[in-house]
Amino acid sequence: MGKIDFSNTRIAFESKSDKELRSMEFLFRMMSKSGLSSLASGIGLKAVQWNVPLARWMVEKTIFKQFCGGKTLEETIPAIEALEKYRVLTVLDYGSEGREEEHEFEKTKNQTLKSIEFASSYNAVPVVSSKVTGLARTELLKKYQRAREELTAGEQNEFASVEARLDEICKLGKDKGVAVMIDAEETTIQETIDELVEKMMEKYNREQVVVYQTFQLYRKDKLAYLKRLHQESLEKGYFLGAKLVRGAYMEKERKWAKEGGYPSLIHDTKQDTDRDYNLAVLYCVDNYRDIALCNASHNVESAKIMVDRIDSIGAPKDHPRLNFCQLYGMSDYITYNLASAGYNVAKYVPYGPVEEVIPYLIRRAEENASVTGEMSREYKMILQEWERRRDN
Repeated sequence: MGKIDFSNTRIAFESKSDKELRSMEFLFRMMSKSGLSSLASGIGLKAVQWNVPLARWMVEKTIFKQFCGGKTLEETIPAIEALEKYRVLTVLDYGSEGREEEHEFEKTKNQTLKSIEFASSYNAVPVVSSKVTGLARTELLKKYQRAREELTAGEQNEFASVEARLDEICKLGKDKGVAVMIDAEETTIQETIDELVEKMMEKYNREQVVVYQTFQLYRKDKLAYLKRLHQESLEKGYFLGAKLVRGAYMEKERKWAKEGGYPSLIHDTKQDTDRDYNLAVLYCVDNYRDIALCNASHNVESAKIMVDRIDSIGAPKDHPRLNFCQLYGMSDYITYNLASAGYNVAKYVPYGPVEEVIPYLIRRAEENASVTGEMSREYKMILQEWERRRDN
């Protein structure tokens, strides 16, 4: 029990036709070359925002198709059903972020509410994801974090509207039986997000986990924060929802720390990040009666560690509080092998108009260029599967 062969490419790519596998091979080969990936994120994707002729078409047929479920909720249905066929669940995410106008925040809120209604009709979509920067001005979140007492009356009202939007989303999630994962973001606004999410968890996670906090374990302080928040949840009588990620803003954070002359909150080495991440996984598994865990990682060692711990403590491998998640279009060798072995695993499926998901796609291109170990492993597995099919 507990052992999975993550190198099984037949299971990993069973859902892909030969044509789809060829497309994946080409795209991953291009994106594994850092120069080309930088070009894609620096020029190719941004060309869509500049309305460069054919740019939208090229992005839509390549990187958008690989990493997004569609431009609308309805367009995600084929992806949801294809995943469900192999016991893979879906986390829906309306990929809009970084907006600056009230009407845009209301639009994002309403779209998220619509996604919750949509998800409640599909057993294979138990969770939706939301970003606070899709619901609020970044500068307002920064100012609140720096000195909340200095907010003007107008800004206080604006912040109250932000909290009300988030509350409306979480309330509907509770009413419809759909969980809501709140993404972590940049350090300059994360304390503000933490405060908002903690309020929502305390309010809505009384009977079951509706709201998930996201912990970026590349930060030096997040393992201790996870443990502290768990103790607070026990004292206040609610369940902790914990989505674990390594982190997505490392280069920015280090640059800001250097320019600002303050110590970086980011771990100095990848080994330190991996250590804290895996310790967080073990802590959550050991406390699965109080904590709903989502191990949202593309690191196969972190998946193995969780599988082994579930087995060693004798927990049900399909317990609703023990979950894995990977991004749509990436790490299929982790996702499908976990699903085949009977574990709860989902794909994080963003959707939205091409121009609105550009920030997300830029991060994917940059991430793929930097996470060379996992990218090369996945690319090699695609090649191995192609060889296996050819030999058969």
